[in-house]
Amino acid sequence: LLEVLTLDASSMTYPSPDICSAGTESIQQFLCKECGIAYYPPSQSPLPALESDGGGTAVDGVDRAVQKYLEEESEWQNKFLDYEKRKEKKKQEKLEFEQRLNMGQREHALLVQQISCQKDEILQTVREDQMRLEEGLTKHQRYLEEERLKLLQQLKEAEQSVTSRIQKLLEDNQRQKQSSDILKSLENERIRMEQLMAITQEETEHLRRREVASAMQQMLAESYKNRLIQMTHESRRQDLVSQACSSLAEMDQKFQQILAWQQLDQNKAVSQILQQIEMQKAAFEALQVKKDLMHRQIRNQIKLIETELLQLTQLELKRQQLDTEMLQGLISEQRQALGYLLQQLLKEKKQREEELQQILLEMEAKSETKQENYWLIQYQRLLDQKPLSLKLQEEGLEQQLVMLLVELSAERYLPLFAHHRISLQALATMSARDLEKVGVAEAGLQRAILGRAQDILAVAKTIP
Repeated sequence: LLEVLTLDASSMTYPSPDICSAGTESIQQFLCKECGIAYYPPSQSPLPALESDGGGTAVDGVDRAVQKYLEEESEWQNKFLDYEKRKEKKKQEKLEFEQRLNMGQREHALLVQQISCQKDEILQTVREDQMRLEEGLTKHQRYLEEERLKLLQQLKEAEQSVTSRIQKLLEDNQRQKQSSDILKSLENERIRMEQLMAITQEETEHLRRREVASAMQQMLAESYKNRLIQMTHESRRQDLVSQACSSLAEMDQKFQQILAWQQLDQNKAVSQILQQIEMQKAAFEALQVKKDLMHRQIRNQIKLIETELLQLTQLELKRQQLDTEMLQGLISEQRQALGYLLQQLLKEKKQREEELQQILLEMEAKSETKQENYWLIQYQRLLDQKPLSLKLQEEGLEQQLVMLLVELSAERYLPLFAHHRISLQALATMSARDLEKVGVAEAGLQRAILGRAQDILAVAKTIP
């Protein structure tokens, strides 16, 4: 048994110096505790019995005790080494854990840093995209506003142009009313002189029957189509003109024979016209209305007014798209003025057609003498009729004066100049006020007519 164990406590690290200096028993208790075995004090350990038969037995007992001590010492050393290994292993595991922990913390910190950088980059990208979007939106809004202002300016210019044209149209209509009586008188006189006078033998002999009949066939077809279009158009114009539905039925009844021969070939249609006086009369009536100067003038004015009404409608639609009410009252006034003027012209057109119908009745009464080919000859007369400008020229209006008015688009004043027997020499002595008294109201046109007349006379003086 180990009874005494002396150690240098100052140089010991395990057990600790305190335990080593406390004595052998304290050291043994500590080692037993560390090894997990029970500690028994020396007093409780039985000593081996000493043999009585000599010194040899005692020596053997000592050897066995030493041997046991060495074994125990070796066992303790092994346990101590095993403890040191476990301690070192735990220390190594602790170091590895700390390394793993540090590495995880570094990775986490790096990940947080990367996430932060990515977040900053995303935010910067979003800010840049938002700035570009706002810049593009501002630019687009500025472009839309510029386009809107441009459209408003164009719309204003278009309105001013329409207003100017409407004003000119109203003024032209007023001026034409001043000359319409003279023009109507001249036209009616021409019709009665040319169409109501007796048919001569020469006209009968030179009648181009098939040529005239072919022209009649084309005129009837054209008249039928035009009246269908006119009826359709007028039925849509209920706010301006009230048209009876019976008019379409009357027109269909009047031209129902035309539908039959329109399906025939040209030769059969011409032959049928040559045999039917009613068709000849209908063709003559259509051509008379077409070539009548007063009726053509009214038709042209109606066409101009309808064009201006369409322009006003387009302007109103554009204003609705731009959501603006500027000059809306002015457009309404212009539409009312044009609508009123259109009604008046349609009445004048109808009145002129009634006057032509009256002349046709007079001609029809004259034709009751059963004169052969009466309507064919009248149609041929109308085909061969000379233009008003040439007619007035033959009646005494100078050719240069006629050309002057035609070049200035003032041919509507030809009847006035012929009625007042105005010549180029007379124009040289006239003033703008004199022309206004005659019926030429436009100041610019007055100056243009007087200037052109003076130029023509000046050139004539240079010619020997």
